[in-house]
Amino acid sequence: MEGTEKLHEAEMYAREDDESVTCGLCSHRCHIREGKRGICRVRENRGGTLYALTYGKVSAEAIDPIEKKPLFHYLPGTTTYSLGGIGCNFRCKHCQNWHISQSDDFEHLVSLTVEDAVARALASGCRSIAWTYNEPTIWHEYTREMAVRAREKNLGTIYVTNGYITPEALADLAPYLEAYRVDIKAFNDDFYHKICGAHLDPVLTSTKQAYEAGMHVETVTLLIPGMNDDADEIRALCRWVVRELGPEVPMHFTAFHPDYHMRDVSSTPIGVLERSHAIAREEGVWYPYIGNVFEHPAQDTHCHACGALLIKRDAFRSRHVGLDKDRCAACGEQIPGVW
Repeated sequence: MEGTEKLHEAEMYAREDDESVTCGLCSHRCHIREGKRGICRVRENRGGTLYALTYGKVSAEAIDPIEKKPLFHYLPGTTTYSLGGIGCNFRCKHCQNWHISQSDDFEHLVSLTVEDAVARALASGCRSIAWTYNEPTIWHEYTREMAVRAREKNLGTIYVTNGYITPEALADLAPYLEAYRVDIKAFNDDFYHKICGAHLDPVLTSTKQAYEAGMHVETVTLLIPGMNDDADEIRALCRWVVRELGPEVPMHFTAFHPDYHMRDVSSTPIGVLERSHAIAREEGVWYPYIGNVFEHPAQDTHCHACGALLIKRDAFRSRHVGLDKDRCAACGEQIPGVW
């Protein structure tokens, strides 16, 4: 990583008079002085120029079931070519991928060109590319260029994101991004501040922007006992989704398992997940789901109009049992999603 000749200049930043820069990629909008990096640890100011240190550098590569993201209404039953880097603009105390998200170790990264990545996705038989495992926002230049090439080859494009991208960065990406799988980690700012080192409002703003830009949106909320699983908070979140996005947006309520700096917190009881699922139904969410549990009826997809079973899921496997293309075979209702 030595020498600027090997580095890729970042986008979405402004130079200041004192050779510092202000990054406009995520909602932290870091003011970065000469020789320093942003909160993400992967964008560095060298002589008043901001460099994307992980451009073209990969820490993880896999072929995953799309349901693992989780995405249930976007190409269900297919596989997605998944890539991750290092670094993150959050500091979540419960992160399950902390060994890469909180890393600034460039030594073990592998170079992968945009062209080679798209070629591998096609050769693997995947229907899409997902930028996942760590926060893709901080990989902006690389993911956008890959997304452009992927769309040319009729591959789907997916962000698995914390949603902290700025409006201008998301607008730059939007023409090439099909699916926005966003974590809404809680519906209170105190949780975001104490547990994640961030704020809630930018996440809501980006999620609404992605939806209005025509992306397929699904939300995930990992329920941590005593921290973000209050029934009134879940109800408020569901009401926001229905009001600001739409009742058709799938919502996933997933189980927490102790990890990283929160190993002393209990796992999520199934009853809490089921209660949240019931609240979502009461508030008009058409497609609430339960995740991170082994086999549960709330992982299946039912028609929002007639209740007929459309997709049966077993772990990360899914079977279309009641879909006729994009319609319910029982009543003919169109089912929202990308099928």
